[in-house]
Amino acid sequence: MRLGVMFDRDLPPEQLVPFAQTLDSRVDDLWVVEDLGWTGGLTSAAAALAGTSRVRVGLGIAPAPLRNPMLLAMEFANLARLFPGRFVGGVGHGVQDWMRQVGAAAPSPLALLEETITAVRGLLRGESVSVDGRSVHLDAVRLVHPPAVVPPIVAGVKSPRSLALSGRVAQGTILPEGFGPDSIGPTLERIAAPGEHELIVFTHLCVGDPSALDRTRAGVAEFLGVDPSEVFAAEGSPEQAAGAVKALWAAGASTVVLRPVGDDPLSHVEKLLSAL
Repeated sequence: MRLGVMFDRDLPPEQLVPFAQTLDSRVDDLWVVEDLGWTGGLTSAAAALAGTSRVRVGLGIAPAPLRNPMLLAMEFANLARLFPGRFVGGVGHGVQDWMRQVGAAAPSPLALLEETITAVRGLLRGESVSVDGRSVHLDAVRLVHPPAVVPPIVAGVKSPRSLALSGRVAQGTILPEGFGPDSIGPTLERIAAPGEHELIVFTHLCVGDPSALDRTRAGVAEFLGVDPSEVFAAEGSPEQAAGAVKALWAAGASTVVLRPVGDDPLSHVEKLLSAL
């Protein structure tokens, strides 16, 4: 069971390195994001890795439509060689409205994601990769410097077909904020991975006044297509928030990644850690 913290996309980028350094010996993971218009995920991951010595840094997630798989493998391999064993690469469909905004919408998001993850994993293993798929086309390409420690590639997905895809081709699955313990069992059944598979669950963290989550909960509910009352979060007193994290672990989450709310995110993390 791992515990991580997300550096929220709304925080000023110059706060990333001190934020990561504060958590370096306190948690297992630090996660950065790549959402359209905010910051680049790979540059954020590189900065966080360079500024720390222990914490694993996850990218959650690189949108496959914006990233050629060869370039993605080159970037992942570079981070894996510079910081062996400390990087995990997340890849997903991307928000389709955003992909359309930049002319990158894929005719088949499922095919693109499966072909991308399969190609990237092969390249990271040092293989010569050729793909003539529905969306990905590679002709005998390989990495000059494949990593000795191959980083895990995980899929950030939520629909049943995408979860099954993740179970087939990825080494882990990232679930977005809002999934609760009751959702974990059915989700693992849909993933149906044949071997070891890391389930990474993002969840909002709010220690104190729960009204601070109201607007966030409404947005998450719209994204997931559920009622706001169904959106799970680690909230309330430190003990209640800690109980929520433990419930996710008990339900089958391998890694819980906290996304603290507000302008002082580390205060929420500190209170939770004291209760854990």
